[in-house]
Amino acid sequence: MEIFYILMVLMLIAGIIAVETKDLLSSVICVGAVGFSSAVMYLFLKAPDIALTQTVVEVLGLVILIRATISREKSFISGDREFFAVVVSVVVLFLIFMAGIGIFQNMAPFGDAAFVRIADSASQVYLKQGVKDTGATNIVTAVYLDYRAYDTLGEATVLFTSVIGAIAILRKKSRKLLSEGDSQ
Repeated sequence: MEIFYILMVLMLIAGIIAVETKDLLSSVICVGAVGFSSAVMYLFLKAPDIALTQTVVEVLGLVILIRATISREKSFISGDREFFAVVVSVVVLFLIFMAGIGIFQNMAPFGDAAFVRIADSASQVYLKQGVKDTGATNIVTAVYLDYRAYDTLGEATVLFTSVIGAIAILRKKSRKLLSEGDSQ
């Protein structure tokens, strides 16, 4: 449980730095640290699907924000760096390293089914009571459309939104340019 307190302090520090710093790129990186810390918290809460979704969204968001920041701001690091910034960076990297070690130590050995060892895990309940609770003979359908319907709806919404966003960003000409070309 103490890892949660460490991650919360890390998230709080990163959030304060993101709000208070004058450098836009540092602010974006601190926002990313908050997102990745929440993904690590999901891993410790035994929710790898949410952690994976959080990580994917965080990486995509960071890539877009960093790209926008770099194209806007032409500041380069030169000269001496602040001592406090270096110490905070080293501490953050150390905490991430220690969290990674903790995650790998708590994982099941390779090849073991992690949820079989726990008698009342969600997977065991789904397998034992799925047909009776949902009426669906296919347990995968029962899980997706009954037990975890809101989660599936959320994932479908994220996927749909990301596809529409990618199409909007990657198209060659905007509608405004197309309509201006037709009028000329």
